[in-house]
Amino acid sequence: MNLLASLPTVIGTAAIAPALLILWLVIAADERPGPAPKIWSAFLLGAASISLLGVVRAPFLRILAAPENPWVAQALHSLLGVALPEETVKILVIFAISARRRRFADPMDTVVYGAAAGLGFAAYENLAYLVQHADMWRALAALRSVLTVPFHGALGIIAGAYLAIARSGTALGAHRFHRDWARISSWMLVLLAPLGLHAAFDFPLLTLQQNPDITSSTRMILGATSILIGFSSIAFAIRLVRRVGRHHAPRNDVARERLAQLRRMWALLVVGGGAGFIGLVFVLTSIHHWFVNPDRNVSLVLIPIGLATITIGIALLVVTSAIYILGRNRMRGTSSQGFSSSPGQG
Repeated sequence: MNLLASLPTVIGTAAIAPALLILWLVIAADERPGPAPKIWSAFLLGAASISLLGVVRAPFLRILAAPENPWVAQALHSLLGVALPEETVKILVIFAISARRRRFADPMDTVVYGAAAGLGFAAYENLAYLVQHADMWRALAALRSVLTVPFHGALGIIAGAYLAIARSGTALGAHRFHRDWARISSWMLVLLAPLGLHAAFDFPLLTLQQNPDITSSTRMILGATSILIGFSSIAFAIRLVRRVGRHHAPRNDVARERLAQLRRMWALLVVGGGAGFIGLVFVLTSIHHWFVNPDRNVSLVLIPIGLATITIGIALLVVTSAIYILGRNRMRGTSSQGFSSSPGQG
């Protein structure tokens, strides 16, 4: 089963759904969600960035092959073979999406772009893992949806948050003293923070894979260490989201109501976009089966399902646009009434 053919199946849904759900949670934490096309672009480019891993890893192949000590080899593989290439391509996506910013752009936008890039990467990687281990995909999907997918999203959030802090300087809570060092350290942490956490997370897992004869107590310690690092990284990412987000919280009832409207809009947008995407893949895969598979009955069944799913997705997108337009007009009306009224007028 190839990746395209697996998308409209339960395996494909199990692989992509956790990433979309976590992306929605991150978007909901943003007080003023950024442009939807940029967020979806970051998600798709994050998935596509996997194709660049070989290019980033190539300069380190000789270093990876040099050590004879197995522990040193696994440490270098965790750092240079896995963590550095993966975090580098995700950070390149974040820089590319956030390069052209509005003058007064919300710093949380960069955090959301980081989450989208990391979760897009995680969705594609998750799909590849589940297809490769189709015999045990249920347990693998449950495990990765709880830890691995959120972990990739957290690393993207950390990179995006430090990038926003570095660009904003002391505006996002940097130390008033040693401002130059605070800015320089933030730029360094854009790469070093996710790189260190990723390498520390992978090293125990690679040790378990490469050394099956390790004692049960050692295996438990290594597994617990990896889990602890993974969930600690997620908690740290949540802390950074709150740190960046609290500087841009809504200050009045109108802004809070507008925020509620935007969050409902984004919820429908995620559901509608996901439904339309799954329906499109249904149709494309059914057409592929029509030409390849002699038994075309299955294709005839899948095509109507795909078209129905696309229709639902389009309907949700239309509803989303209506909510946004009506909510925006209502907010404008409320604002104008509030400014025009004066005390004593009935």
